[in-house]
Amino acid sequence: MTDGGPVLTEQQKQYLEGFLAGVKNRGAGGAAVPASSGAASPTGPDAIHVAAQDRFLAAGRKLVPEELAKRAKHPFDMWDEMRANAAAGRFPKGTDVFLHKFHGLFYVAPNQDAFMLRLRLPGGLISASQLGGLADVAERFGGGYAHVTTRANLQIREIGAAHAIEVLEAIDELGLSSRGAGADNIRNLTGSPIAGLDPQELIDTRPMTRELYHLILNHRELYGLPRKFNIAFDGGGRLGVLEDTNDIGFAAVEVDDGTGVPAGVYFRMLLGGITGHGDFGRDSGVLLAPEEAVPAAVAVLRVFIAHGDRTDRRKARLKYLLDAWGFEKFMAEAEAFLPFKWRRVPREACRPRGPVLKHGHVGVHAQRQPGLNYVGVGVPVGYLPVAQMRGLADIAARHGSGGLRLTVWQNLIIPDVPDAALDAVARDLAALGLTSTPSHIRGALVACTGNVGCKFALSNTKAHALAIGDWLEARVTLDQPLNIHLTGCPASCAQVHIGDIGLLATKVDRGDDEVEGYHVMVGGGAGAERTMAREIYKSVPADAAPAKLEAMLRAYLAHRRDGESFHAFVNRHEIDALIRLFDAAALEAAA
Repeated sequence: MTDGGPVLTEQQKQYLEGFLAGVKNRGAGGAAVPASSGAASPTGPDAIHVAAQDRFLAAGRKLVPEELAKRAKHPFDMWDEMRANAAAGRFPKGTDVFLHKFHGLFYVAPNQDAFMLRLRLPGGLISASQLGGLADVAERFGGGYAHVTTRANLQIREIGAAHAIEVLEAIDELGLSSRGAGADNIRNLTGSPIAGLDPQELIDTRPMTRELYHLILNHRELYGLPRKFNIAFDGGGRLGVLEDTNDIGFAAVEVDDGTGVPAGVYFRMLLGGITGHGDFGRDSGVLLAPEEAVPAAVAVLRVFIAHGDRTDRRKARLKYLLDAWGFEKFMAEAEAFLPFKWRRVPREACRPRGPVLKHGHVGVHAQRQPGLNYVGVGVPVGYLPVAQMRGLADIAARHGSGGLRLTVWQNLIIPDVPDAALDAVARDLAALGLTSTPSHIRGALVACTGNVGCKFALSNTKAHALAIGDWLEARVTLDQPLNIHLTGCPASCAQVHIGDIGLLATKVDRGDDEVEGYHVMVGGGAGAERTMAREIYKSVPADAAPAKLEAMLRAYLAHRRDGESFHAFVNRHEIDALIRLFDAAALEAAA
């Protein structure tokens, strides 16, 4: 990306010198701050957020508590306060709980009287030495384990109040960061998990995730958005990154001569994906050269900062601004922040994307580099005790090139393993209790944190996912990959709406008691299988879910067409027809 420097330099210059003038010239300046707000009028990078808040106040609307908290005290000015709390062994209270998330520290009471620390790993990349170092951090200050997240990231849990600053210092000394990992910020940037290794990829996405990562870290105005924000870069390879479920998704495409633009590799920009709210990212109509992707992302962010809703948390995502404005107005606003004009090319002018290998994140696969392989390791529901963290770091250092890749499927990849080392890697993984060949049932068995560590979750998703895996593996053999997602609340951190089978936690009445349970959905998918799951069963008790899923899979195996996937099978049937088939299979199994 040697030709990307001048564009980025201009973009940074716009940040530092021209933003406030541009806002004013376009009629977006804020009204005077009402005296009752108690807020100063900053002139630095925070001014764009205060100006946005002022417009809502001037219109007679009420800021949500999170906006008032950000307005009263910037989270990045809290270091001394946080240090004093750690020295006293105190957890934050009130809106300070929210502000701590800007540092990646989540106080997760009442489920755990502890902090959870979430990192930032752009593109899911981590070195063996960093993973080993994080094992030391988790053992010394946390609960002795980490969780792999659905944003190709890591979380350390059960951190005591006294250790908050020590943990932040420790990860910084490992060359890692948790800055902006939670709250109203840009979450971990995801990229193609085998970028640079994939024989099919059109472009290596690592330079983009790295460039945007450092840009975010060094631009304070890109924190404190109206709500959280997700960005993904897909390089067109064999492993997808669910880019169409993000607020901004960049999808690599090829364009031939005769389309009005030079032939080559570009990005389509998708906007407004948020499957928990029923929407995939929609094509913006523009084609971006690789060096234009990061400036385009920041232009979109600037419009969202200026106009995203700060009075209703339910509507404070990019999707709702797009719904209110339409794409034409939004894209015109964003173009004003660019050093170039949008290149408008219809999607039909681009070559179709190459196929995605559904469970290509597990198993042994040849890289584009001759004689080398990547090994996708199954991590049951993303749970990694420190012994496995150290063992995986050791395998990557001894048999690979010293790096690892996390994926959005809550597992990890060891790249650059020579052909001659594959048997040794398999033995070493087995010694850790891990495998690169999980069953089709466990290959993408995804679960959020659940109510063990999240106050919003209504069920113990990870325990229930493991129970489902154990039950199904003992009774059903699949020859097609299957994605099963369990999520503890409608926020859908486990992306329940894009699973072949999705389970959304609920409470179920059982006599005079209330037990954990799930609403069951079927037929979701992303990318080439892009479909929003449909609900098929309501309020299934958690202990009845494994048998319910067994009946569903038995009916699928009995009635599918040759080679038909579960996704295709359920989506060619109406829900009523599926219920009849599934219930008949359940009766047959009980007979």
